Amino acid sequence: MRYIGEHEFKIGSRFLFLSMAIQVIQSDIKRLEKHSPFKINEPYLELLHRLEVKATAERRSLKQEMYKERLKVIQTDKDGTFTEYTFICKGKEEKRRYFNPAIRTKVRNILDELIGDGETAKEKIN
Repeated sequence: MRYIGEHEFKIGSRFLFLSMAIQVIQSDIKRLEKHSPFKINEPYLELLHRLEVKATAERRSLKQEMYKERLKVIQTDKDGTFTEYTFICKGKEEKRRYFNPAIRTKVRNILDELIGDGETAKEKIN
């Protein structure tokens, strides 16, 4: 049963997975700076930094929308296979359990979207 609206759920889930994508990008930047697997690292670092800026700007916009909607997303449980998040909006709560490999796929899709110049999820939400 759905307790929060579809629009609020889309905003919250996009914020959640975009935040994870930003963590992956930041981790990759650190790894690339430390281990330098390429002969010329600069183009890859520049790409990752551009992706980080783009993702951070979108996340900031989503955070503002979440504030307006009084929406929060909190991780409430995690085991080896599933991670549970609670979406809280205007006093209503909805728990969602995500299969960890599905989370990875969602984050990968966001990274693909950020790399390409396709339609952003913000456009899809509205």
